[in-house]
Amino acid sequence: MAAISLTKIEETAPALVGLYKSAGVSLARHGLDGLRAAVYLVVDYSGSMKPYYKDGSVQALADRVLGLSAHLDDDGTVPVVFFSTEVDAVTDITLADHRGRIDRIVSGLGHMGRTSYHLAMDAVIDHYLDSGSTAPALVVFQTDGGPVNKLAAEKYLCKAARLPLFWQFIGFGDPHSKQFDYLRRLDELAVPAKRIVDNAGFFHAGRNPGRVTDADLYDSLVGEFPTWLTAARAQGIVREP
Repeated sequence: MAAISLTKIEETAPALVGLYKSAGVSLARHGLDGLRAAVYLVVDYSGSMKPYYKDGSVQALADRVLGLSAHLDDDGTVPVVFFSTEVDAVTDITLADHRGRIDRIVSGLGHMGRTSYHLAMDAVIDHYLDSGSTAPALVVFQTDGGPVNKLAAEKYLCKAARLPLFWQFIGFGDPHSKQFDYLRRLDELAVPAKRIVDNAGFFHAGRNPGRVTDADLYDSLVGEFPTWLTAARAQGIVREP
């Protein structure tokens, strides 16, 4: 059973009904129906991301993540971290106030800097630890390129492997760009030599992320989550429900 009912979605966020239904199908397909988990969204606010804010791609991703979160978490809220050279904002999106929410947040932010993953990862880790939750968490981490400090990002990912956090990276932009070679390598970091479990996945949404169907997007967002859950439970990282 979903954390938030279809009726509640129809009442509070009718524009997300289709996304909610599609997310439910993907979760059931991957054996995750009825799972309870926190969901985070991390979005790249570097200068090269400007077109994706302008064309609504970031807002569309936020809406899709909300549709997914409604099945997993009953608070109707997704914490969101905006990052570039620094952490630009830690805020949230909600079912009741999702329309145009990304534009409203961005309107209050400053200069779009460079791409620094590890600071955003640190912000998510702090938020999760401060929440006091012991539930597993799915972190949807969107970017259009590799980080300025690759070693730091790898270090944070490996340290975070001991926490119940799964990092699902999603790339926007040219899928053939060497900018994404780093994320492919990050996805394949050795276990257990580098990290106790494989706690990350990566998929590319292309130059036009909005053209990725809801079904394909959700399958990509949750496809590796069950494997991680099994490994994390075996290591005592995720407690049995």
